[in-house]
Amino acid sequence: MGRITEFITSLASSLWARILDNKGKVTSTGGFLLGIALTLAFKDFYPDLEASYRRQLRQLRGARSIPHPAPGQVDYVRLEDHTRRNSKALVADTEDARRTHDDEHVVPEGIEGLIGNTPLIKLRALSEAVGCDILAKAEFLNGAGNSPKDRVALSMIEHAEAEGLLVPNRGDVVYEGTVGSTGISLAAVCRARGYRAHICMPNDVSTEKVDLLSKLGATVERVRPASIVDQEQFVNLARRRAEEHSASSDQPGKGFFADQFENPANYLAHQASTGPEIYAQCDGRVDVFVAGAGTGGTISGVALALKPLLPKMKVVLADPRGSGLYNKVKYGVMFSATETEGTRRRHQVDSIIEGVGITRLTANFEAGMHLIDDAVKVTDEHAMRMARWVVENEGLFIGASSAVNLVAAANIGKEMGKGSRVVTVICDSGNRHLTRFWKAAGELSGDVGTIEDILNHV
Repeated sequence: MGRITEFITSLASSLWARILDNKGKVTSTGGFLLGIALTLAFKDFYPDLEASYRRQLRQLRGARSIPHPAPGQVDYVRLEDHTRRNSKALVADTEDARRTHDDEHVVPEGIEGLIGNTPLIKLRALSEAVGCDILAKAEFLNGAGNSPKDRVALSMIEHAEAEGLLVPNRGDVVYEGTVGSTGISLAAVCRARGYRAHICMPNDVSTEKVDLLSKLGATVERVRPASIVDQEQFVNLARRRAEEHSASSDQPGKGFFADQFENPANYLAHQASTGPEIYAQCDGRVDVFVAGAGTGGTISGVALALKPLLPKMKVVLADPRGSGLYNKVKYGVMFSATETEGTRRRHQVDSIIEGVGITRLTANFEAGMHLIDDAVKVTDEHAMRMARWVVENEGLFIGASSAVNLVAAANIGKEMGKGSRVVTVICDSGNRHLTRFWKAAGELSGDVGTIEDILNHV
Protein backbone atom coordinates (compact mmCIF):
# COMPACT_ATOMS: atom_id res chain seq x y z
CA MET A 1 0.00 0.00 0.00
CA GLY A 2 1.07 3.59 -0.37
CA ARG A 3 2.32 5.85 2.37
CA ILE A 4 -1.01 7.61 2.54
CA THR A 5 -2.76 4.33 3.29
CA GLU A 6 -0.23 3.45 6.05
CA PHE A 7 -0.67 6.87 7.56
CA ILE A 8 -4.44 6.60 7.50
CA THR A 9 -4.31 3.11 9.07
CA SER A 10 -2.11 4.37 11.90
CA LEU A 11 -4.31 7.40 12.38
CA ALA A 12 -7.45 5.28 12.44
CA SER A 13 -5.96 2.96 15.11
CA SER A 14 -4.88 5.79 17.38
CA LEU A 15 -8.21 7.58 17.11
CA TRP A 16 -10.47 4.55 17.28
CA ALA A 17 -11.15 5.15 20.97
CA ARG A 18 -12.31 8.66 20.18
CA ILE A 19 -14.55 7.45 17.38
CA LEU A 20 -16.64 5.20 19.66
CA ASP A 21 -18.36 6.38 22.80
CA ASN A 22 -18.51 4.33 25.99
CA LYS A 23 -21.57 2.51 24.68
CA GLY A 24 -19.81 1.34 21.49
CA LYS A 25 -21.67 3.74 19.18
CA VAL A 26 -20.09 6.07 16.63
CA THR A 27 -19.90 9.67 17.78
CA SER A 28 -20.54 12.55 15.37
CA THR A 29 -16.90 13.58 15.50
CA GLY A 30 -15.85 10.00 15.00
CA GLY A 31 -18.09 9.58 11.97
CA PHE A 32 -16.60 12.66 10.38
CA LEU A 33 -13.05 11.46 10.90
CA LEU A 34 -13.91 7.98 9.64
CA GLY A 35 -15.43 9.41 6.47
CA ILE A 36 -12.26 11.35 5.69
CA ALA A 37 -10.12 8.27 6.22
CA LEU A 38 -12.25 6.07 3.98
CA THR A 39 -12.36 8.69 1.22
CA LEU A 40 -8.59 9.12 1.13
CA ALA A 41 -8.03 5.39 1.20
CA PHE A 42 -10.49 4.69 -1.62
CA LYS A 43 -8.82 7.37 -3.76
CA ASP A 44 -5.61 5.36 -3.55
CA PHE A 45 -7.39 2.03 -4.19
CA TYR A 46 -9.65 3.34 -7.03
CA PRO A 47 -7.40 2.78 -10.10
CA ASP A 48 -6.79 -0.82 -9.06
CA LEU A 49 -10.48 -1.39 -8.45
CA GLU A 50 -11.42 0.11 -11.82
CA ALA A 51 -8.80 -1.93 -13.68
CA SER A 52 -10.01 -5.10 -11.99
CA TYR A 53 -13.62 -4.24 -12.84
CA ARG A 54 -12.79 -3.66 -16.49
CA ARG A 55 -10.88 -6.93 -16.77
CA GLN A 56 -13.81 -8.84 -15.32
CA LEU A 57 -16.28 -7.01 -17.57
CA ARG A 58 -14.24 -7.79 -20.69
CA GLN A 59 -13.97 -11.43 -19.72
CA LEU A 60 -17.69 -11.63 -19.04
CA ARG A 61 -18.63 -10.02 -22.36
CA GLY A 62 -16.09 -12.11 -24.24
CA ALA A 63 -17.50 -15.31 -22.77
CA ARG A 64 -21.05 -14.36 -23.67
CA SER A 65 -20.18 -12.71 -27.00
CA ILE A 66 -22.12 -9.62 -25.96
CA PRO A 67 -21.15 -6.44 -27.78
CA HIS A 68 -20.34 -3.40 -25.71
CA PRO A 69 -23.56 -1.41 -25.23
CA ALA A 70 -23.90 2.03 -26.67
CA PRO A 71 -24.54 5.16 -24.57
CA GLY A 72 -28.17 5.30 -23.59
CA GLN A 73 -28.69 1.54 -23.39
CA VAL A 74 -29.89 0.12 -20.07
CA ASP A 75 -26.68 -1.70 -19.11
CA TYR A 76 -24.30 1.03 -20.20
CA VAL A 77 -21.71 1.74 -17.50
CA ARG A 78 -18.84 4.15 -17.81
CA LEU A 79 -16.14 4.31 -15.13
CA GLU A 80 -13.26 6.48 -16.23
CA ASP A 81 -10.85 8.80 -14.50
CA HIS A 82 -9.89 11.16 -17.33
CA THR A 83 -7.27 12.87 -15.20
CA ARG A 84 -5.21 9.66 -15.21
CA ARG A 85 -5.38 8.99 -18.96
CA ASN A 86 -2.31 9.51 -21.09
CA SER A 87 -2.20 11.83 -24.10
CA LYS A 88 -2.12 8.98 -26.64
CA ALA A 89 -5.44 7.62 -25.38
CA LEU A 90 -7.02 11.07 -25.52
CA VAL A 91 -5.76 11.60 -29.08
CA ALA A 92 -7.11 8.20 -30.14
CA ASP A 93 -10.56 8.98 -28.71
CA THR A 94 -10.54 12.39 -30.40
CA GLU A 95 -9.73 10.78 -33.75
CA ASP A 96 -12.53 8.22 -33.27
CA ALA A 97 -14.97 11.00 -32.45
CA ARG A 98 -13.85 13.00 -35.47
CA ARG A 99 -14.32 10.04 -37.82
CA THR A 100 -17.77 9.34 -36.40
CA HIS A 101 -18.73 12.99 -36.81
CA ASP A 102 -17.43 13.06 -40.38
CA ASP A 103 -19.43 9.95 -41.26
CA GLU A 104 -22.64 11.54 -39.95
CA HIS A 105 -21.98 15.14 -41.01
CA VAL A 106 -19.90 15.20 -44.16
CA VAL A 107 -18.67 18.67 -45.07
CA PRO A 108 -19.77 19.36 -48.68
CA GLU A 109 -16.97 19.95 -51.16
CA GLY A 110 -17.46 22.77 -53.62
CA ILE A 111 -20.71 23.98 -55.07
CA GLU A 112 -21.40 20.46 -56.38
CA GLY A 113 -21.72 19.34 -52.76
CA LEU A 114 -24.70 21.66 -52.34
CA ILE A 115 -26.70 19.98 -55.09
CA GLY A 116 -29.29 17.40 -54.08
CA ASN A 117 -30.54 16.09 -50.73
CA THR A 118 -33.03 18.95 -50.49
CA PRO A 119 -35.65 18.88 -47.71
CA LEU A 120 -39.17 17.56 -48.15
CA ILE A 121 -41.56 19.85 -46.30
CA LYS A 122 -45.20 19.51 -45.35
CA LEU A 123 -47.22 22.55 -46.39
CA ARG A 124 -49.33 22.94 -43.25
CA ALA A 125 -51.93 25.43 -44.41
CA LEU A 126 -52.41 23.82 -47.81
CA SER A 127 -52.64 20.33 -46.30
CA GLU A 128 -55.29 21.51 -43.85
CA ALA A 129 -57.24 23.31 -46.57
CA VAL A 130 -57.16 20.34 -48.95
CA GLY A 131 -57.72 17.59 -46.41
CA CYS A 132 -54.62 15.46 -47.06
CA ASP A 133 -50.87 15.78 -46.70
CA ILE A 134 -49.30 17.98 -49.37
CA LEU A 135 -45.52 17.51 -49.28
CA ALA A 136 -43.17 19.61 -51.38
CA LYS A 137 -39.58 18.84 -52.39
CA ALA A 138 -37.77 22.13 -51.73
CA GLU A 139 -35.66 22.16 -54.88
CA PHE A 140 -35.15 25.91 -54.61
CA LEU A 141 -32.65 25.07 -51.85
CA ASN A 142 -30.19 23.48 -54.27
CA GLY A 143 -27.01 25.50 -53.84
CA ALA A 144 -25.77 26.31 -57.34
CA GLY A 145 -28.64 27.80 -59.34
CA ASN A 146 -31.34 27.25 -56.70
CA SER A 147 -33.62 24.99 -58.73
CA PRO A 148 -33.94 21.32 -59.75
CA LYS A 149 -31.93 22.23 -62.84
CA ASP A 150 -28.82 22.13 -60.64
CA ARG A 151 -29.06 18.33 -60.69
CA VAL A 152 -29.49 18.35 -64.45
CA ALA A 153 -26.63 20.77 -65.11
CA LEU A 154 -24.19 18.76 -63.00
CA SER A 155 -25.33 15.48 -64.54
CA MET A 156 -24.94 16.71 -68.12
CA ILE A 157 -21.48 18.11 -67.43
CA GLU A 158 -20.30 14.98 -65.61
CA HIS A 159 -21.55 12.74 -68.43
CA ALA A 160 -19.79 14.93 -71.00
CA GLU A 161 -16.56 14.84 -69.00
CA ALA A 162 -16.75 11.05 -68.72
CA GLU A 163 -17.07 10.81 -72.50
CA GLY A 164 -14.20 13.22 -73.10
CA LEU A 165 -16.44 15.89 -74.63
CA LEU A 166 -15.50 18.43 -71.98
CA VAL A 167 -12.06 19.00 -70.47
CA PRO A 168 -11.68 21.48 -67.58
CA ASN A 169 -9.65 24.65 -68.19
CA ARG A 170 -9.11 23.83 -71.88
CA GLY A 171 -11.24 26.75 -73.00
CA ASP A 172 -14.40 24.67 -73.52
CA VAL A 173 -17.76 26.44 -73.62
CA VAL A 174 -21.12 24.88 -72.73
CA TYR A 175 -23.93 26.09 -75.00
CA GLU A 176 -27.60 25.76 -74.09
CA GLY A 177 -31.00 27.04 -75.14
CA THR A 178 -33.14 27.79 -72.10
CA VAL A 179 -35.78 30.13 -70.69
CA GLY A 180 -33.61 30.68 -67.63
CA SER A 181 -33.30 28.10 -64.85
CA THR A 182 -31.12 25.56 -66.65
CA GLY A 183 -28.92 28.37 -67.93
CA ILE A 184 -28.45 29.76 -64.41
CA SER A 185 -27.53 26.32 -63.06
CA LEU A 186 -25.15 25.68 -65.96
CA ALA A 187 -23.49 29.08 -65.53
CA ALA A 188 -22.77 28.38 -61.85
CA VAL A 189 -21.58 24.79 -62.31
CA CYS A 190 -19.48 25.72 -65.35
CA ARG A 191 -17.64 28.36 -63.34
CA ALA A 192 -16.88 25.83 -60.61
CA ARG A 193 -15.54 23.20 -63.04
CA GLY A 194 -13.43 25.29 -65.38
CA TYR A 195 -15.80 26.10 -68.26
CA ARG A 196 -17.70 29.06 -69.64
CA ALA A 197 -21.41 29.13 -70.45
CA HIS A 198 -23.13 30.59 -73.53
CA ILE A 199 -26.90 30.83 -73.10
CA CYS A 200 -29.42 31.41 -75.89
CA MET A 201 -32.90 32.43 -74.73
CA PRO A 202 -36.11 34.15 -75.92
CA ASN A 203 -36.13 37.91 -75.49
CA ASP A 204 -39.42 37.88 -73.59
CA VAL A 205 -38.27 36.05 -70.45
CA SER A 206 -38.08 37.92 -67.15
CA THR A 207 -35.20 40.39 -67.06
CA GLU A 208 -33.96 39.25 -63.66
CA LYS A 209 -32.94 35.91 -65.18
CA VAL A 210 -30.91 37.69 -67.84
CA ASP A 211 -29.25 39.90 -65.22
CA LEU A 212 -28.39 36.91 -63.04
CA LEU A 213 -26.86 35.02 -65.95
CA SER A 214 -24.70 38.01 -66.79
CA LYS A 215 -23.52 38.36 -63.19
CA LEU A 216 -22.54 34.67 -63.23
CA GLY A 217 -20.27 35.38 -66.18
CA ALA A 218 -22.34 33.68 -68.87
CA THR A 219 -22.63 35.02 -72.40
CA VAL A 220 -26.33 35.70 -73.01
CA GLU A 221 -27.75 35.76 -76.55
CA ARG A 222 -31.41 36.77 -76.72
CA VAL A 223 -33.54 36.01 -79.78
CA ARG A 224 -37.15 36.52 -80.80
CA PRO A 225 -39.58 33.77 -79.76
CA ALA A 226 -39.99 31.18 -82.51
CA SER A 227 -41.25 27.66 -83.16
CA ILE A 228 -38.86 24.73 -82.89
CA VAL A 229 -39.07 24.35 -86.70
CA ASP A 230 -37.35 27.73 -87.05
CA GLN A 231 -33.55 27.47 -87.24
CA GLU A 232 -33.29 30.76 -85.32
CA GLN A 233 -35.28 29.36 -82.41
CA PHE A 234 -33.17 29.60 -79.22
CA VAL A 235 -32.49 25.85 -78.84
CA ASN A 236 -31.51 25.47 -82.48
CA LEU A 237 -29.30 28.54 -82.23
CA ALA A 238 -27.44 27.14 -79.21
CA ARG A 239 -26.76 23.90 -81.10
CA ARG A 240 -25.39 25.85 -84.07
CA ARG A 241 -23.20 28.05 -81.88
CA ALA A 242 -21.60 24.94 -80.32
CA GLU A 243 -20.89 23.47 -83.75
CA GLU A 244 -19.37 26.75 -84.94
CA HIS A 245 -17.13 26.91 -81.89
CA SER A 246 -15.81 23.36 -82.34
CA ALA A 247 -15.15 23.98 -86.03
CA SER A 248 -13.32 27.25 -85.43
CA SER A 249 -9.53 27.40 -85.29
CA ASP A 250 -9.70 30.89 -83.77
CA GLN A 251 -11.37 29.86 -80.50
CA PRO A 252 -9.72 27.79 -77.76
CA GLY A 253 -11.26 24.55 -76.62
CA LYS A 254 -14.45 22.96 -77.89
CA GLY A 255 -18.12 23.84 -77.94
CA PHE A 256 -20.50 21.46 -76.16
CA PHE A 257 -24.25 21.64 -76.75
CA ALA A 258 -25.85 20.50 -73.48
CA ASP A 259 -29.21 19.74 -75.16
CA GLN A 260 -31.29 19.55 -71.99
CA PHE A 261 -34.47 18.58 -73.86
CA GLU A 262 -33.03 15.47 -75.49
CA ASN A 263 -30.02 14.62 -73.32
CA PRO A 264 -30.81 11.51 -71.20
CA ALA A 265 -28.47 12.79 -68.49
CA ASN A 266 -31.42 15.05 -67.59
CA TYR A 267 -33.95 12.43 -66.50
CA LEU A 268 -31.17 10.14 -65.23
CA ALA A 269 -30.23 12.82 -62.68
CA HIS A 270 -33.73 12.68 -61.19
CA GLN A 271 -33.97 8.92 -61.44
CA ALA A 272 -30.69 8.58 -59.55
CA SER A 273 -31.24 11.27 -56.91
CA THR A 274 -34.57 13.10 -56.68
CA GLY A 275 -36.73 9.96 -56.80
CA PRO A 276 -34.73 7.94 -54.23
CA GLU A 277 -34.58 10.98 -51.93
CA ILE A 278 -38.37 11.30 -52.00
CA TYR A 279 -38.77 7.57 -51.30
CA ALA A 280 -36.46 7.76 -48.29
CA GLN A 281 -37.96 10.99 -46.94
CA CYS A 282 -41.48 9.54 -47.18
CA ASP A 283 -40.47 6.18 -45.67
CA GLY A 284 -41.74 4.56 -48.84
CA ARG A 285 -45.27 5.98 -48.61
CA VAL A 286 -46.32 8.16 -51.55
CA ASP A 287 -49.81 8.05 -53.02
CA VAL A 288 -49.37 10.62 -55.80
CA PHE A 289 -46.45 12.45 -57.35
CA VAL A 290 -47.30 15.69 -59.20
CA ALA A 291 -44.98 17.71 -61.44
CA GLY A 292 -45.00 19.89 -64.51
CA ALA A 293 -42.89 19.24 -67.59
CA GLY A 294 -40.69 21.53 -69.65
CA THR A 295 -37.96 19.16 -70.73
CA GLY A 296 -39.82 16.35 -68.93
CA GLY A 297 -36.75 15.25 -67.00
CA THR A 298 -38.16 15.66 -63.47
CA ILE A 299 -41.46 13.85 -63.93
CA SER A 300 -39.89 11.05 -66.00
CA GLY A 301 -36.90 10.53 -63.73
CA VAL A 302 -38.93 10.48 -60.51
CA ALA A 303 -41.56 8.20 -62.07
CA LEU A 304 -38.88 5.78 -63.26
CA ALA A 305 -37.38 5.71 -59.78
CA LEU A 306 -40.59 5.37 -57.75
CA LYS A 307 -43.01 3.34 -59.85
CA PRO A 308 -41.07 0.04 -59.58
CA LEU A 309 -41.01 0.50 -55.80
CA LEU A 310 -44.57 1.86 -55.48
CA PRO A 311 -46.63 0.37 -58.32
CA LYS A 312 -49.90 1.76 -56.88
CA MET A 313 -48.57 5.31 -56.79
CA LYS A 314 -50.10 7.71 -59.34
CA VAL A 315 -48.00 10.11 -61.40
CA VAL A 316 -49.85 13.27 -62.45
CA LEU A 317 -48.72 15.93 -64.93
CA ALA A 318 -49.38 19.60 -64.10
CA ASP A 319 -49.70 21.44 -67.42
CA PRO A 320 -50.19 25.17 -68.11
CA ARG A 321 -52.32 26.81 -70.75
CA GLY A 322 -50.92 26.54 -74.26
CA SER A 323 -49.03 23.32 -73.67
CA GLY A 324 -49.94 20.20 -75.65
CA LEU A 325 -48.85 17.63 -73.04
CA TYR A 326 -52.20 17.58 -71.19
CA ASN A 327 -54.00 16.23 -74.25
CA LYS A 328 -51.14 13.87 -75.02
CA VAL A 329 -51.45 12.25 -71.59
CA LYS A 330 -55.26 12.31 -71.47
CA TYR A 331 -56.12 11.48 -75.05
CA GLY A 332 -52.91 10.41 -76.77
CA VAL A 333 -52.86 13.42 -79.12
CA MET A 334 -50.38 16.30 -78.94
CA PHE A 335 -52.78 19.21 -79.22
CA SER A 336 -53.57 22.48 -77.47
CA ALA A 337 -56.67 24.59 -77.82
CA THR A 338 -54.47 27.65 -78.34
CA GLU A 339 -51.97 26.20 -80.79
CA THR A 340 -51.17 23.18 -82.90
CA GLU A 341 -47.58 21.93 -82.98
CA GLY A 342 -45.51 23.63 -85.69
CA THR A 343 -48.13 26.17 -86.75
CA ARG A 344 -47.27 29.06 -84.42
CA ARG A 345 -43.98 30.86 -84.87
CA ARG A 346 -43.20 30.61 -81.18
CA HIS A 347 -41.75 28.00 -78.82
CA GLN A 348 -42.83 29.60 -75.55
CA VAL A 349 -46.36 28.41 -74.87
CA ASP A 350 -49.16 30.97 -74.79
CA SER A 351 -48.81 31.68 -71.08
CA ILE A 352 -46.89 33.85 -68.63
CA ILE A 353 -45.75 30.64 -66.94
CA GLU A 354 -42.05 30.10 -67.60
CA GLY A 355 -40.24 26.79 -67.29
CA VAL A 356 -43.05 24.28 -67.90
CA GLY A 357 -45.31 23.52 -70.83
CA ILE A 358 -44.28 22.55 -74.34
CA THR A 359 -45.89 21.69 -77.66
CA ARG A 360 -43.64 18.82 -78.70
CA LEU A 361 -42.45 15.53 -77.26
CA THR A 362 -38.91 15.46 -75.94
CA ALA A 363 -36.74 12.39 -75.38
CA ASN A 364 -36.77 13.08 -71.65
CA PHE A 365 -40.57 13.23 -71.45
CA GLU A 366 -40.96 10.13 -73.60
CA ALA A 367 -38.61 8.20 -71.28
CA GLY A 368 -41.26 8.17 -68.56
CA MET A 369 -44.47 9.07 -70.39
CA HIS A 370 -45.81 5.52 -70.12
CA LEU A 371 -45.75 5.89 -66.31
CA ILE A 372 -47.86 9.08 -66.20
CA ASP A 373 -51.40 8.25 -65.09
CA ASP A 374 -53.22 11.56 -65.38
CA ALA A 375 -52.90 15.26 -66.11
CA VAL A 376 -54.34 18.49 -64.67
CA LYS A 377 -54.74 21.65 -66.75
CA VAL A 378 -53.74 24.84 -64.89
CA THR A 379 -54.53 28.35 -66.12
CA ASP A 380 -52.43 31.44 -65.49
CA GLU A 381 -55.17 32.74 -63.19
CA HIS A 382 -55.11 29.56 -61.10
CA ALA A 383 -51.34 29.75 -60.74
CA MET A 384 -51.23 33.43 -59.83
CA ARG A 385 -53.95 33.08 -57.21
CA MET A 386 -52.26 30.02 -55.73
CA ALA A 387 -48.92 31.85 -55.54
CA ARG A 388 -50.52 34.68 -53.62
CA TRP A 389 -52.40 32.27 -51.34
CA VAL A 390 -49.16 30.41 -50.52
CA VAL A 391 -47.40 33.67 -49.60
CA GLU A 392 -50.23 34.68 -47.31
CA ASN A 393 -50.72 31.29 -45.66
CA GLU A 394 -47.38 29.48 -45.87
CA GLY A 395 -44.92 32.38 -46.04
CA LEU A 396 -43.34 30.91 -49.18
CA PHE A 397 -42.55 33.17 -52.15
CA ILE A 398 -42.69 30.71 -55.05
CA GLY A 399 -42.13 30.92 -58.78
CA ALA A 400 -44.57 30.30 -61.61
CA SER A 401 -43.91 26.60 -62.25
CA SER A 402 -44.12 25.89 -58.51
CA ALA A 403 -47.55 27.52 -58.40
CA VAL A 404 -48.67 25.31 -61.30
CA ASN A 405 -47.51 22.24 -59.37
CA LEU A 406 -49.36 23.27 -56.22
CA VAL A 407 -52.63 23.92 -58.06
CA ALA A 408 -52.49 20.43 -59.55
CA ALA A 409 -51.45 18.90 -56.21
CA ALA A 410 -54.37 20.59 -54.45
CA ASN A 411 -56.79 19.36 -57.12
CA ILE A 412 -55.59 15.78 -56.77
CA GLY A 413 -55.45 16.07 -52.99
CA LYS A 414 -59.13 17.05 -52.84
CA GLU A 415 -59.96 13.88 -54.74
CA MET A 416 -57.72 11.63 -52.62
CA GLY A 417 -59.05 12.66 -49.23
CA LYS A 418 -57.86 12.35 -45.63
CA GLY A 419 -54.85 10.20 -44.92
CA SER A 420 -53.47 10.44 -48.46
CA ARG A 421 -50.04 11.81 -49.29
CA VAL A 422 -49.37 13.95 -52.37
CA VAL A 423 -45.78 14.91 -53.19
CA THR A 424 -44.84 17.73 -55.54
CA VAL A 425 -41.95 20.10 -56.25
CA ILE A 426 -41.27 23.73 -55.38
CA CYS A 427 -38.86 24.53 -58.19
CA ASP A 428 -37.60 28.05 -57.58
CA SER A 429 -38.20 31.31 -55.79
CA GLY A 430 -40.49 34.09 -56.95
CA ASN A 431 -37.44 36.35 -57.08
CA ARG A 432 -36.86 35.19 -60.67
CA HIS A 433 -40.41 35.97 -61.74
CA LEU A 434 -40.88 39.54 -60.55
CA THR A 435 -41.19 41.30 -63.90
CA ARG A 436 -43.62 38.83 -65.51
CA PHE A 437 -45.48 36.34 -63.35
CA TRP A 438 -45.45 38.27 -60.08
CA LYS A 439 -46.11 41.58 -61.79
CA ALA A 440 -49.35 40.12 -63.13
CA ALA A 441 -50.13 38.27 -59.88
CA GLY A 442 -49.72 41.48 -57.92
CA GLU A 443 -52.29 43.21 -60.11
CA LEU A 444 -55.04 40.72 -59.26
CA SER A 445 -57.83 42.59 -57.53
CA GLY A 446 -59.14 41.74 -54.09
CA ASP A 447 -58.66 38.72 -51.85
CA VAL A 448 -57.74 35.49 -53.64
CA GLY A 449 -60.19 33.62 -51.39
CA THR A 450 -60.06 30.03 -50.21
CA ILE A 451 -58.44 27.05 -51.89
CA GLU A 452 -61.89 26.05 -53.14
CA ASP A 453 -62.29 29.51 -54.67
CA ILE A 454 -58.93 29.18 -56.43
CA LEU A 455 -59.55 25.68 -57.77
CA ASN A 456 -63.06 26.55 -58.95
CA HIS A 457 -62.08 29.85 -60.52
CA VAL A 458 -62.99 30.08 -64.18
